[in-house]
Amino acid sequence: MENQTEVSEFIFLGLTHVRSLQSYLFTLFLLLYMASILGNGATVAVILAELQLHTPMYFFLGNLSSLDIFFSTVTVPKMLAGFLSGHHTISFTSCLAQLHFFHFLGSSEAMLLAVMAYDRYVAICNPLRYTLVMSPQACLLLAGVTWATGFLHALMHTVMTSRLHFCGPNRIHHFFCDIKPLLSLACSSTRLNLSLLNTVTGIIGVSPFILTLLSYLYIISFLSLKVRSRESRRKAFSTCTSHLTVIALYYGTVIFTYLCPSSGSSKGEEMIITLVYSVITPDLNPLIYTLRNSEVKYATRKFIIRKLFPETN
Repeated sequence: MENQTEVSEFIFLGLTHVRSLQSYLFTLFLLLYMASILGNGATVAVILAELQLHTPMYFFLGNLSSLDIFFSTVTVPKMLAGFLSGHHTISFTSCLAQLHFFHFLGSSEAMLLAVMAYDRYVAICNPLRYTLVMSPQACLLLAGVTWATGFLHALMHTVMTSRLHFCGPNRIHHFFCDIKPLLSLACSSTRLNLSLLNTVTGIIGVSPFILTLLSYLYIISFLSLKVRSRESRRKAFSTCTSHLTVIALYYGTVIFTYLCPSSGSSKGEEMIITLVYSVITPDLNPLIYTLRNSEVKYATRKFIIRKLFPETN
């Protein structure tokens, strides 16, 4: 593939140019990144270690935590290095790699949330067939398709972006190489790129959201019309609340960022929204799923006690 690129590196304009403020932001995002790695890493460790969590629901939660670890790692370390050194530059090749992995992990997470909603739909509305429908083979297939589709979706954008001609401006109005700010710097036509972004990325973003919405609408109607016990309804809703909170945080910000038209006055707004789903949401996910899930809390306490006091087991 011939590369006609003249620009060899890009400069991130980032969140701020004020040096004193950058030191505070470095501390803040370092703490958020460490919390994301530790929280999601602990979630994966507990799910792997505790046999009671070896179920489809927690298999997908482990996938979500793994995605969140990688997702925040794509952007935050580079941003931290820029805050520390004052040099907010990135090579063209590294920029394409960052773009690829950001969209790979982001689109995979969007589809995984829909798979998790489907898992809750089967568990609540069709419990007798749950073990048959969500068999280990089916779970592996769903997870594999999710990751593979995300990879191919990101590869499409990476290849199409690499074929563009960048001849002059190299200042990106963002803190990482996202596709929309990068396309705005291209000297050649970006009509096809923008069409793919609006159609394919729109399908990747909106379709899982619609499937998730339909799953929960069916769950709510099923619980309201067919489940008479108040306690049973409460237990069913409690298993869904955590997932609905994560969905609202993720889909709301992603759809606004990639499907709403951008303008010059909204660049700072878009950066803040991107920070929410790429940095803050991965921090909140372990807290949301742990604090609202008694099974995870019990398994976590059991895991910690066994690690701290191995002689008592």
